[in-house]
Amino acid sequence: MDYTDNYELWLDALCNENLPYDEDELKSIRSELMKMAQDDALKEDAFYRELDFGTAGLRGILGAGTNRMNSFTVAKATKGLANYVLANYEGERRSVAISYDSRNGSENFARVAASVMAASGVKAYIYKELMPTPCLSFAVRELKCAAGIMVTASHNPPEYNGYKVYNEEGCQITSKAADDIVTEIKKVDIFKGVDVVTFEKGIADGLISYISEKVYDKFIEHVLSQSHLFGEKIDKNVSIIYSPLNGTGLKPVVRALTESGYDNIFVVPEQEKPDGNFPTCHFPNPENRDTMELGIKYAKERGADILIATDPDADRCGIAIKSKNGDYALLSGNEIGILLIDYMCSRRKEAGKMPKKPLVVKSIVTSEMVDEVAESYGVETVTVLTGFKYIGEVLASLEREGRSDDYILGFEESYGYLSAGYVRDKDAVDAAFLIAEMFAYYKTKGISIEGRLEALYEKFGYRVNLVRSYQYEGSAGLKKMTEIMENLRKGVDAFGEFKVLDTVDYEKGVNGLPSANVLQYKLTDRASVIIRPSGTEPKIKVYVSTVGASREDANVKADKLFDSIKL
Repeated sequence: MDYTDNYELWLDALCNENLPYDEDELKSIRSELMKMAQDDALKEDAFYRELDFGTAGLRGILGAGTNRMNSFTVAKATKGLANYVLANYEGERRSVAISYDSRNGSENFARVAASVMAASGVKAYIYKELMPTPCLSFAVRELKCAAGIMVTASHNPPEYNGYKVYNEEGCQITSKAADDIVTEIKKVDIFKGVDVVTFEKGIADGLISYISEKVYDKFIEHVLSQSHLFGEKIDKNVSIIYSPLNGTGLKPVVRALTESGYDNIFVVPEQEKPDGNFPTCHFPNPENRDTMELGIKYAKERGADILIATDPDADRCGIAIKSKNGDYALLSGNEIGILLIDYMCSRRKEAGKMPKKPLVVKSIVTSEMVDEVAESYGVETVTVLTGFKYIGEVLASLEREGRSDDYILGFEESYGYLSAGYVRDKDAVDAAFLIAEMFAYYKTKGISIEGRLEALYEKFGYRVNLVRSYQYEGSAGLKKMTEIMENLRKGVDAFGEFKVLDTVDYEKGVNGLPSANVLQYKLTDRASVIIRPSGTEPKIKVYVSTVGASREDANVKADKLFDSIKL
């Protein structure tokens, strides 16, 4: 059906007064459908396609339509997932764990998912309150579920929400699993093919159960076990400003820090409570200076040592540190990861805790300085495709081989870190805990984080790794993105003054990695460019890496590279 037929189908279905979803949401959808009658562009954008279901699940703008996040699209996806679970699992494994963040609609969508699972004969375990993504990954493994559902759009603006699916190992699903689930989803009629029990009946009948507080307590225990002090005493009276950016991080991050002795914590009051409108940060991503400005303001007022912030589903963690000039500098995701690897490896080496075959894991778009720092400690670097699920898959493989203890850290440049296999996705609770410890350790030794980073740059070279995104909205944007990647594959000889020495097309499969729509250009002067469409948003991401004699020199080269890239 074309978008007009889809629109008419929804218009007709929404006349039904007995739909099993939240009445306020239904009123809003009906109102939107009425407005679309006079605006063909709105109608087309809402109905020209169904939201893509991939390895990252669903993600889209909230509202009416097949190309939107709403109870209907969530229920259809959940029914397909339920059928997949029923076809592939038996007994107690026929269960799912569900969590949700602070976004508008998240709790409602989580309850819809639980209700559809229950009606399908799949046991649903759901957190009683909003919980971070890593807590969902942990619950899947702890409760021995076949799958997990996390309702979140991560760090996207407030008009978005999403639905991530996890496998029995607590990893985001593979491409093969996503394809199989999509096959089941396509069989489901969005209005007639989904049975739903009320959430209350599901609870009463035991088809839906709340996840025990003991599961959450055990998660915190695992986070606290990641300490790299190995008995050494440090001064933990560092002044920490913390912001959960109106998301899920408040309860677990503050608990992890206070239980381990960090009691000089000030929480940014305007960003403390869960709020899906994110009133002080439209783009709640801790890598953005604008998002961190409010926290920096409080840090300046209080003379704090460090600002730590986590995104809405608490899987990404960013920091700002007090510089020598008194201002607060944001560290990049690469810089945080490099500092953590250096700290963790040095502490293990000093304490005689380094495993026999140690390794760190990074993505293809993460700084190659990681390899050099790790190698200086005799640690192997494993490089995987972009997406933390690939780091999770390495962890799962190590566990099967009995090598879990060899893993030191996995991270992506996009502010995602994980130091152990108790979960299989990035964990900002773990990251906040380790960053606070690293900071306090160095401060006790009279070393600043800024100074330690400068020492690493002096040893390994000044590297700049930057990313820019190019937005392409709607059906025309999707077509444009495809054309850009096709044209790039015809060949590029140079980016400005930087000649292309080698082109790596990950779509063809490289070094045993799965096929991916990613192009990497290795350039003269130790520079590189990586171009890939985002897997969750309508944008193309361009990653530039340069090496210079100084930070300024590397930045000048990066600017020249970006200026030469025309998409």
